[in-house]
Amino acid sequence: MKNNDNPIVSEADGFTFRRREFLGMLTGVAAVAAMAGPSALMAKVKDNGGMLRVGAAANPSSMDPATGGSGSDHIFLFPVFATLVEWEYDTLAPRPGLAESWEFPKPETLILNLRQGVKFHDGTRLDAEAVKFNLDRNRSDSRSNIRSDLASVESVEVTGDYQVTVHLKNPDTSLPLVLSDRAGMMVSPTALEKLGEDHDRNPVGAGPMKFVEWNDGDRIILERNPEFWDQERPLVDGITFRIITDSATRLRSVRSGQNDLAYHLDGRQKAMIERGGGVEGTYGPTVYCYQIYLNHASGPLSNAKVRQALNHAINREALVRASMRGAGEPAYMNLPSSHWAYDAKVAELYPHDPEKARKLLAEAGYPDGIELDMRGYNDQGSVQRQEIIMGMLADAGIRGRFTTGTISDMSAAYFARGEGDFLVSAWTGRPDPSLTYALLYAGDSYFNAGKVAPPEGLMEAIRESRSTDDLEERKQAFSTIQRIVMENALVVPLAFREDIMASAPKVRNLQTNLLGKPKFENVYLQG
Repeated sequence: MKNNDNPIVSEADGFTFRRREFLGMLTGVAAVAAMAGPSALMAKVKDNGGMLRVGAAANPSSMDPATGGSGSDHIFLFPVFATLVEWEYDTLAPRPGLAESWEFPKPETLILNLRQGVKFHDGTRLDAEAVKFNLDRNRSDSRSNIRSDLASVESVEVTGDYQVTVHLKNPDTSLPLVLSDRAGMMVSPTALEKLGEDHDRNPVGAGPMKFVEWNDGDRIILERNPEFWDQERPLVDGITFRIITDSATRLRSVRSGQNDLAYHLDGRQKAMIERGGGVEGTYGPTVYCYQIYLNHASGPLSNAKVRQALNHAINREALVRASMRGAGEPAYMNLPSSHWAYDAKVAELYPHDPEKARKLLAEAGYPDGIELDMRGYNDQGSVQRQEIIMGMLADAGIRGRFTTGTISDMSAAYFARGEGDFLVSAWTGRPDPSLTYALLYAGDSYFNAGKVAPPEGLMEAIRESRSTDDLEERKQAFSTIQRIVMENALVVPLAFREDIMASAPKVRNLQTNLLGKPKFENVYLQG
């Protein structure tokens, strides 16, 4: 089975080979190329090309990074849109992207030095003016769902053909990693001005893949961008994503040869992968957190004691065993225990205690319990998880029925239109944890369905976490953040899932990353 622990033999030109995969390539002409050096070997791999066929977990909400609202969109966005900053798979540490380098000459100023010669897929030059256009749009456009990502930005200034200076309202050391996510995905200004809202479905970026086609709920087709700035990527001719929302069906599609790989598989599929049958598994830890989003603008959930009752009602260990076959970690906050900012004391706030939950409901004025409008998704794994949750809540006097639908439909209904009291979904994580907390709990954030003002001290603590790059000082700030969030029960964290992917033997260099959002930039096909 594949994992992320295989020793690295060679790391050159931004591309890594695992020992087993590297030796497997040393046959025939490839062996001759290898003798000429790593770049020659990579050129041979790239020449092999081929179309990578991927079983995708969800239909995207939008193919524009600013207007989408689903965390599962990233898998489609990463190939199309190059980012100003990239990150390391295992640590989420920032590394150069479209910005070759950056610096903070003073705490409220960030200077980005851009790569020269980069073009968008439509031929538009990616220069400082294009970057300013994107950053201004992302932080101010009425359709942008990522305005809060750039809330610390006061203004953006072009200070050279390939240099942008970002002036900040307050120090923000998280900004480089913020620019590795949606806010740093660069869209062609020419295409956006021409297409307007139609860009949602016809994206034009500067990434390793060009957009070709999107058949809603069926497939998305991308093709290699031969002018991508990093000539070692991508290593396949294109990607065809087939939308298959049921995880068991996604796995079967790989076994049958319909797809080359499938991602976001559930714990119950892990045992099936490990039995063999012509597929290989790739696994890794993630910050991907299943949770119950709470709309506490009105009704019973506006009372903190009711929200605390929900947290006490959930037996997280049992949920991981029953719905994830143990392939996960119980979640007591928005960060897993392996994260540097995790606070073990906060994790003690909500032991499973149905009687305590009932007592809290009575104190809140609901001695006979409450009934909630519950929302969730309609794939098999989600339905099973919802049934288990509903049973646990019922034991504490919390009743209701689930309305279910696709990820994109239910997410839009809950977050954009404010329908339902709560949504069982997931938070897919962000490279810097301050962005996670700002996006989830800021008053104007898309993911704060009720647009409720955050508790006193929360935003100040988030700003404090961004005011320094000293890890211990940041950790203290995050302890405050996590305690405020969980004492006020702004969310019901459930479990962190293990990243589980299945692939055909010909798929090489498939890697998980800590975000749990696979990138396929270094994947190649053998045979």
